[in-house]
Amino acid sequence: MTNICMRLSPGSRLREAIYDTAEKHHIKAGIILTCVGSLEKLNIRLAGAEKFFSKTEKYEIVSLTGTFNDKREGHFHISVADKAGNCYGGHLLANNIIATTAEIVIAIIPETSFHRENDPKTGYKELVIKHDILR
Repeated sequence: MTNICMRLSPGSRLREAIYDTAEKHHIKAGIILTCVGSLEKLNIRLAGAEKFFSKTEKYEIVSLTGTFNDKREGHFHISVADKAGNCYGGHLLANNIIATTAEIVIAIIPETSFHRENDPKTGYKELVIKHDILR
């Protein structure tokens, strides 16, 4: 397994930067190992809901995890805390804006590719894993 370490600057878009990095490095199967930093705008889909939670306020990134590929297919969960210590979490959507920084370590899984296909049982695009030792 190899990894990529990156730091996002203020004003960067979190999810979009991860996808840009995946495209640049042709990442077929990537996972977020760690992410610490802060957001000035939070945009998530709450658990088990169609409702979005979007707020412009300073948040500390408590955790970020997910799987993704270089085709902008991914599934990310984020947890953040506000200045009172209240935590919010859910599915990471587009337009989460970095406040001061985001320090991210991505792992690349060799000879593996992630892909997403509609699953009639769940109604969502779910992860399909392919191991390809002949890449």
